Amino acid sequence: MKPSRIAAAGSVLLLALTAACSAGSGTSDGTSTTGAGGTTDTKLTVGLVAEPVSLDFTTKDGAAIPQALLDNVYETLVKVDQSGELQPGLAAAWRVSDDKKTYTFDLVQGATFTNGTPFTAKDAAFSINRVKSDWTVSLKAAMDVVAEAKALSDTQLEVTLTKPSNNWLYKMSTRVGAMMTEQGVAGLADKPVGTGPYVFSQWRRGDSISFTANPDYWGDKPFFQDVTLKYFKDPSALNNALLTGTIDVIGTVQAPESLQQFEGNDKYAITEGTTNGEVLLSFNNGKAPMNDVKVRQAVRHAIDHQALLDTCWAGRGTLIGSMVPPTDPWYEDLTGLYPYDLEKAKALVQETGVGSTALRLRLPSLPYATSCGQVVKSQLEQAGFTVTLDQLEFPAVWLSTVFTDADYDMSIVAHVEPRDLATVFGNPEYYTRYDSKQLQADLAAADAGTPDEQVDLMKKAARELSQDAAGDFLFLLPNLMVAEKGITGLPKNAITESFRLSDLSRG
Repeated sequence: MKPSRIAAAGSVLLLALTAACSAGSGTSDGTSTTGAGGTTDTKLTVGLVAEPVSLDFTTKDGAAIPQALLDNVYETLVKVDQSGELQPGLAAAWRVSDDKKTYTFDLVQGATFTNGTPFTAKDAAFSINRVKSDWTVSLKAAMDVVAEAKALSDTQLEVTLTKPSNNWLYKMSTRVGAMMTEQGVAGLADKPVGTGPYVFSQWRRGDSISFTANPDYWGDKPFFQDVTLKYFKDPSALNNALLTGTIDVIGTVQAPESLQQFEGNDKYAITEGTTNGEVLLSFNNGKAPMNDVKVRQAVRHAIDHQALLDTCWAGRGTLIGSMVPPTDPWYEDLTGLYPYDLEKAKALVQETGVGSTALRLRLPSLPYATSCGQVVKSQLEQAGFTVTLDQLEFPAVWLSTVFTDADYDMSIVAHVEPRDLATVFGNPEYYTRYDSKQLQADLAAADAGTPDEQVDLMKKAARELSQDAAGDFLFLLPNLMVAEKGITGLPKNAITESFRLSDLSRG
């Protein structure tokens, strides 16, 4: 899935924030504190919803995989901070040639993989080149622009692009930029090997994934020595797990209305911010009836977005009207392009005759999708549409049926990969099956242009996409987290693919 990171509302949307307490620190007097359920201060359990289908994100889609592994087991040359700016990662510094086609990275020294081998520029070149040769997910396209990656020395890497690209370095902060060792790729699905602050320990399928702190980590040592990501299919069970001390953190609240049971309770702290997770009512633009722009326009006019947000997600979230979140430099509020207009929607339904065709709304079994899907179905039927709704197990069945085979008319899923407009709508083979030569040309020009040109052209692309009703942008997911009081370093905003466990501490 996500070849734009498609995700569960709570299974994916977590990002790094500099920890409020320094990594590795204990209490000021050196004594031990106790966490939820009697756990010691260096143990942490995080409750999440969507479990990975595999641990190999080179061949399997889904946001839950990088959420668990990126920045924890695997690291990247560069990373994104809370403000969306690129910062050093495994690359201490980098330089870009005047023609914007050659990048020279100076790597950190002393980094080693968890199998004991040193991290060198040879490994970095191998990792980049392997995306082009061996990855099978569509996200691999981010490396198409790379002509060559080679080691100049153990600590210096040179990457040459075929043409200038504004997007490439940013994409290197995502899963496609994960640094791997040639000796470790045979175990990608069940024994990942990286340079990160944590070592993969155990995967109890259907229950949890566990990590232990990497004793040989090259950077700041993490505070929590043992971390478990525990998965819950039911939002109520997730909430109860925190209330009973089974977990220390709810990674993302799956029933916003349930926050009231934690509000005003000094045992818990609530974090609320934003994400880059666009909840998309996706259309199969490649076949009838959704290949008819008037049908798509009818759908967009039939959706009362504020009423939907209030009903299915307790009013928490942001209406955006496009595939661009406010944290991106080219954001514009496009909610006015398709205002709720039931009479106009009815007229378009009658004009196209689509009301006699049953539209298949195929939903992943994720709380936000199932809850909002019922509202979408009801609103569309008020406009004269006929809608059949079915729920598909997520991730496996939804990924196979909707994402891979495009066997659907409409679906609802949160796309949480950073800056994913081009991924979701720029490739006609992607599950949305959207094919606009003008959009593709604008995206290419934005990638190759100056920073100012990139912003202008991305704004143009987002507006074109919204005007053509390529999908309906229901709302932007909020970042809602609840934790035992004293857990620090939780992110206010979630704008990367990872949940950086090393940022967390206990104050």
